[in-house]
Amino acid sequence: MPKVKLTDLVLRDAHQSLFATRMVTADMLPICDKLDKVGFFALEAWGGATFDSCIRFLNEDPWERLKKLKAALPNTKIMMLLRGQNLLGYRHYADDVVAKFVEYAAKDGVDIFRIFDAVNDPRNFQAATAAAKKTGKHIQAAISYAVTPFHTIEKYAELAKQYAGIGADSIAIKDMSGLLKPYVAYDLVKAIKKVTDLPIEIHSHATTGMSVAALTKAAEAGAEILDTVISSLAMGTSHSPTETIVEIFKGTEYDTGLDTKLLLEIAAYFREVRKNYKKFESSFLGADTRILASQVPGGMLSNLESQLKEQGASDKIDDVLKEIAVVQKDAGYPPLVTPTSQIVGTQAVFNVLFGRYNRLSGEFQDLMAGKYGACPAPKNADVVKKALEGLKMEKEITHRPADDIPPEYGKLEDEAKKLLGTETVGVEDVLTLAMFPKVAPNFFRKRAEGPVVFKPEAETPDASAGGASGQGGASGRAARYTVNVNGANYDVVVAPAGTVAIAPAAGSSAAAAVAAPTAVAPGAGSVVIPAPVAGTVLRYAVNEGAEVQAGDTVLIIESMKMELEIKAVDSGKVHFLAAPGTQVASQQPVAEIGGVPGAAVPAQAAPSQAAPSETPAAPAASAAPAPAGGVVIPAPVAGTVLRYAVNEGARVASGDTIIIIESMKMELEIKATAAGAVRFLVPAGTQVASQQPIAELQ
Repeated sequence: MPKVKLTDLVLRDAHQSLFATRMVTADMLPICDKLDKVGFFALEAWGGATFDSCIRFLNEDPWERLKKLKAALPNTKIMMLLRGQNLLGYRHYADDVVAKFVEYAAKDGVDIFRIFDAVNDPRNFQAATAAAKKTGKHIQAAISYAVTPFHTIEKYAELAKQYAGIGADSIAIKDMSGLLKPYVAYDLVKAIKKVTDLPIEIHSHATTGMSVAALTKAAEAGAEILDTVISSLAMGTSHSPTETIVEIFKGTEYDTGLDTKLLLEIAAYFREVRKNYKKFESSFLGADTRILASQVPGGMLSNLESQLKEQGASDKIDDVLKEIAVVQKDAGYPPLVTPTSQIVGTQAVFNVLFGRYNRLSGEFQDLMAGKYGACPAPKNADVVKKALEGLKMEKEITHRPADDIPPEYGKLEDEAKKLLGTETVGVEDVLTLAMFPKVAPNFFRKRAEGPVVFKPEAETPDASAGGASGQGGASGRAARYTVNVNGANYDVVVAPAGTVAIAPAAGSSAAAAVAAPTAVAPGAGSVVIPAPVAGTVLRYAVNEGAEVQAGDTVLIIESMKMELEIKAVDSGKVHFLAAPGTQVASQQPVAEIGGVPGAAVPAQAAPSQAAPSETPAAPAASAAPAPAGGVVIPAPVAGTVLRYAVNEGARVASGDTIIIIESMKMELEIKATAAGAVRFLVPAGTQVASQQPIAELQ
């Protein structure tokens, strides 16, 4: 029996699982020398949500991160997680884009491509596997693990055999929910070993508390490689501690041969680094045994809780968890992994809020229509019919979905040139735009400013409370971080009730500090809350008219690429004075406690964003209520107005789609409820609250 090898996930899945994929490259590079000396089978360091997070939150070029890590880890293989035909985005890409992406990922530093498909359709592996073969890199085909009536050990073994047949160099069991039980892991590895002699790697999250035992039994059954995480970023929704597994096997036939002392030094480093990201940490750090019943991955669970809070429906979480089981069954039991976890979870939310399948997201319709590939089991025929009607399709797709996508790299390259205003453009930039077309343009504009910088939260006294306080109220701390704006670093402190203080960081030549109070009272009967800094109203944290207590978060402002929670300083009903999407100046009133709704300050119109070329032109309308006499169309959920489906003034019939809203990462069609001429009340790109008027039929 060969010694067991370990892949450490500290540079990717650990911080993706624990603090929203926020770790910056600058916090990785100093420890790479020691990581490189350990003797890991690989370090998973790229792919998954890291690409998205880099350009959306960190202002980092993910391709540059990969190159830097490769240079810093000359003796250790870098693994990336790749979603088959989805690559790192949320749709299927044409084969030429898949080939180009894999080629450049290999060129820039990826040694092992861990490829998976959300529905375990081997056809969705073909393009990525063929491209990886051309690079000569290691191909690891991952089986997305689920526990349903249709996911048996025999079927998983047959799937592993199919993956071996399409050119895999190893097989991974990807247990994203922590559902892999120890003795099942043993039997599963034994069954796969009977049909293929490829090495097997086990990936199992610690969320339910079973992962250490599952890895141990898998190794006893013959699994050659195990996924672990250095202890200071392990457990909770992350993975089993590396040091623990090393010690369990020490002196046995499965001995990893790794140096525990060196691992403890690495753990000490990341223990300090973790302090930089405390504000992003999930409150869940233990074992969540609810998942054993709901089958919902831990990351998906926290995401659902956040989404329901945004929709003002936090009390519906138990109903949504029950509904997920219904939706998963109706969809043919797809494993709950990106992107199917988001698709199924969001549809479950829609079912709870609006009635079962009364509203279907665009992505759920695509899943039911076969655009993501073949699901493991038969689907609910009635729901498939409804999805096909919504998509205006006659029948479900049964061939490889990517066969319907014509080559698109050339078109994407032209779009990138136009966006960047250059005659030539780097392949990596074209691929970045392809992955996240809504996020990349803003990243390209701000890339030269450099990555954000995170610092540990600092203790700050609160005079009003007679002790330390914090952004969350009960934590006893103020949130402190550093941001980089046009090359200058600023220290930002968000104090207990939402007060924000900004000062040039040590060594910076930036302008003088600015400190803004949270609220001013214009007169008796109401308390106005101004924006503490200039920025954009990102979203409301509560509904218009909601009763709030002092210290409750009422809205979120985005400023300097960071999100600031604005809190109530008194108790009462909240009225918003600026719509989501509105750009506000420092000290501009954005909400008031008490008083007349919307009376103090009219909302400024959000700047109109250029719509895609295929979208009808949109007027820069303000987010004002519709005048009397029209039929108002409200947003059914909080989200972003993605695009108009018809032109301003167009005459539509009842049931016609007029607007597409993006909510919970899914697209939702908003339909006319009567016949008439459309007048839009918010521009494309506006973030809207649930029930906010977005169009009127006249």
